[in-house]
Amino acid sequence: MFEFANEFNELQDDKVMLRIIEKNPGDNKMIPFYYYDIFEKKSQRQIGKVSIRIGHNYHSYYNGNIGYEINEEARGHNYSYYASKLVLGVAVYHGMKNIYITCSESNAASRKIIERLGADLVETVDVPHDYFGYYDGMDKQCIYKKDL
Repeated sequence: MFEFANEFNELQDDKVMLRIIEKNPGDNKMIPFYYYDIFEKKSQRQIGKVSIRIGHNYHSYYNGNIGYEINEEARGHNYSYYASKLVLGVAVYHGMKNIYITCSESNAASRKIIERLGADLVETVDVPHDYFGYYDGMDKQCIYKKDL
């Protein structure tokens, strides 16, 4: 059974604060993950969500280890970059040597964030038919890898 670390229930830097909303042990397709609300530090308003998935499996290659979403009115301030940087420490704590971060080929903003994090593009692919997200009509995915 996966053991979650309580010291990661709240993470912050000078731009954002993350508060845990779920710790999910995963299942036969999903690996364990921490899921956070993102708050803008200055205003204390909730501006999005970020997750860090711990470990690797077939599905995580296409889904990535970090996922983020920023509320529309808060976009354009690099909040996903700051939140992603904070959760990298969680991956390191759990012994991960690298992570994958993915996004739709058409998502130029996410591609910039991922590259700013220092991840390298591995490939751009159509997700395979046996990937659990295939039937959601996913676009081609850019698969990035970041060594930790």
